[in-house]
Amino acid sequence: MEENAGEGRVTNSVALMSCTAMALFYVAILYSPTWILRLPSPSSFKQFMIRRFMCAAISSLASMLFSAIILIPMRSWEVSHLFGIYGIRIDHIWQAMVFPLSLTSLMYAGSLVLKSMLIMSSWKEYRNQCGSMTIDYVKIVPQNILNWVFSTTSSILAWRNYVVAPFTEELVFRACMIPLLLCGGFKTNSVIFLCPIFFSLVHDLAHLNHLLDFYSQQNCSLLKAFMVVGLQLGYTVIFGSYASFLFIRTGHIVAPIVAHIFCNFMGLPVLFAHGKGMVSVAFVAGMVGFLWLLFPVTDPVLYNDRTDNCRCWHGYCTWA
Repeated sequence: MEENAGEGRVTNSVALMSCTAMALFYVAILYSPTWILRLPSPSSFKQFMIRRFMCAAISSLASMLFSAIILIPMRSWEVSHLFGIYGIRIDHIWQAMVFPLSLTSLMYAGSLVLKSMLIMSSWKEYRNQCGSMTIDYVKIVPQNILNWVFSTTSSILAWRNYVVAPFTEELVFRACMIPLLLCGGFKTNSVIFLCPIFFSLVHDLAHLNHLLDFYSQQNCSLLKAFMVVGLQLGYTVIFGSYASFLFIRTGHIVAPIVAHIFCNFMGLPVLFAHGKGMVSVAFVAGMVGFLWLLFPVTDPVLYNDRTDNCRCWHGYCTWA
């Protein structure tokens, strides 16, 4: 593998300091309207979130410009090429959407089986009450789906979880940081486990806030609060490594974004459910399938055209 595409142009220390600066800037700008600009507090939660959305977007654009300035001496200043460095591409986009999504869903086999069992249980309950499946019930299903779609699209939290957070975080912590680290001479395996450290810097403040809220509002012990928040932090680190792996293997920013959205939608994977042993069996089978297909499904050949004159920051055209 070509793991040191830009070695000699960006030092390890410059790459590390740049990534740290981008991570801290991503957090700082979220609080800048109130703490630095001294703007009045938003009158509603929706306005508060919209202000944060704008700050996150500015942070992403600034990080892309900042990393491009550092990488300019190594690359010609071409917009299409810079987009390629960040993995912003149109080619092979359906592969970058379908394959990583299918792979990620295997980790949630237990969750999907549990949801299916709950749906079947509701169907049986309705049939027992009404005696048979009526046309009214058939009409209710699409109506409920439409209601869910409308409620989700109108929810400001849904926009944060499924749009703003996945796009801005993947642009900053994958698209901007990974090229810098690889060009700084870090090995691929090191980058995969190093990026989540910067990613966790952003979430540490959120997790600290969750810790205080959980401890004060849920009226639970401090140990239990630490365990819950620690589990969330551990899951964040694991996902960060997985998203970095997807980005490096595919060279496509769509791959980690799709996985990010799906994981935010599903939450933590369900390992077991009381009285439902099939859930645990599905989880184990899904994890076995995930590990078995991890490298074949993310083979760079599936996402890139192998050509001799390929210009890429991670050398996917030479990957075996």
